[in-house]
Amino acid sequence: MDGAFRTTRWSLVLSLRDADSGARAQALELLCEQYWYPLYLFARRSGLAPQDAADATQSLFAQLLERADLERVDPARGSLRAYLKAAMNHALSDARRREGRLKRGGAARVISIDADDGERRLANEPTTQESPERAFERTWATQLVGRALAGLRAEAADAGELELFEVLAPALLGEVERGASARLAQQLGRSEGAVRVALHRLRRRCRELIEHELRQTLAQGGDFQAELAALFEALAASPRRESPNSR
Repeated sequence: MDGAFRTTRWSLVLSLRDADSGARAQALELLCEQYWYPLYLFARRSGLAPQDAADATQSLFAQLLERADLERVDPARGSLRAYLKAAMNHALSDARRREGRLKRGGAARVISIDADDGERRLANEPTTQESPERAFERTWATQLVGRALAGLRAEAADAGELELFEVLAPALLGEVERGASARLAQQLGRSEGAVRVALHRLRRRCRELIEHELRQTLAQGGDFQAELAALFEALAASPRRESPNSR
């Protein structure tokens, strides 16, 4: 990918306005790969059937490539999370106004949304009465944290500490149960003190990577603290979290 696109994900959105068609399609494909499922879940929780939800998600990304909507995006404000959520909400409202007829991506199709894959993932979602917006927020947050954890795992592997990461990973985002330090120390063949130090270091680095991932989704001048609060609110409301290797 061109170096111009090795920037923030929000910059990828903004760059779609100015790049040539090939580079725009390449940038949009990256966005699709990372964010299609939260939008698919939004559509499904809004009452759409699987294939209709896949069509709505594909259509949203295709329209970003085709239409002039991005000309109105202010690069000095906003977050990618809020932008995509509002775009899908608008697309669904528009479909309802048009008696449910969804605009297909047609020749502008840049990625195939796999409804079967979406349904497999949906089957593992918690059974709740959450709104489509809340489902989107929760899944967005867990995927973002999943990317940060995947990065932390890669760093641990590079440092020859993969076993340490795998053992301590379940404790990175929660409290350590009483007596767990001794058990973990025995499992790792280290002292309890060494395990506590390692866990503290991994947690600190995990937070850094989460914050880095979050900053990638903000426009320059965006309210980072508000977005961070929204992230942790979504995680706190989640009945479960995705695995460390989840994407």
